[in-house]
Amino acid sequence: MAVLELFLICLGVGVGAGLLAGALGLGGGVVIVPALIFLFRGLGFPDDLVAKMAVATSLSTIIVTSISAVRAHHKAGFVRWPVAVRLGVGIVLGAFAGAFIADAMKGELLTRLFGLFAMLIAVQMLLVGRKALDESLPQRVPGTPGLALAGVLIGTGSSIFGIGGGSLTVPFLSWCRLKMQEAVAISSACGLPIAVAGTLGFAVAGWNEQHLPEGALGYVFLPASVGIVLTSFPFARLSARLSHRLPSATLKKVFALVLFVLGLKLAFG
Repeated sequence: MAVLELFLICLGVGVGAGLLAGALGLGGGVVIVPALIFLFRGLGFPDDLVAKMAVATSLSTIIVTSISAVRAHHKAGFVRWPVAVRLGVGIVLGAFAGAFIADAMKGELLTRLFGLFAMLIAVQMLLVGRKALDESLPQRVPGTPGLALAGVLIGTGSSIFGIGGGSLTVPFLSWCRLKMQEAVAISSACGLPIAVAGTLGFAVAGWNEQHLPEGALGYVFLPASVGIVLTSFPFARLSARLSHRLPSATLKKVFALVLFVLGLKLAFG
């Protein structure tokens, strides 16, 4: 496949990721990773490298898109920075380590694990609604050691699956009884260190890999990363502005079904 053709396909992947992220509040990694797995397979990349490169490339795109989200939530005043920082310390360690854990896995195992993860996210989207917070209950935010440990677990899982961490961070912060606006805002703030540390980890872990294609920085495939970022960022902003006009509930169900089928295919071939 010519470089131009690859670049155009990745522009399309970015459009899809951006539209779904803006309309449904999804992290782009849930869209980008499976798309890249199928694309990299089609390009004939070595089987053991496909999932690792898809995850690493997905994380690299989140660096750019998360900056805008953090700015927006900070401007709205919903980011509780003391909580975000204490989580972030563990997240950086976990995300960096997660890249090496993923590197140690067989590519087929990593693909299957992502498939199972995608199926779980799809089921959650279909069945789980957001419950209203009972504000009469006290918050139960752990101290610094507890938040750092949670950050390590969130960062590790997010790095392995190539996501910004929202599907892990938001449920944890909801369990801590934070308001949903605060949980989402803190999750967005934590997405940046996940993406940066995870991308660096995958770049280092794959640095001496002998069978990487031209254009790869470790496991990060730069041509795909640039193409996705160029469209995902502006289309996410556009979709967010139009989201009140879109049938979000219906779109969410349709996407969840598609994601479940993709996850099924990745997990069980």
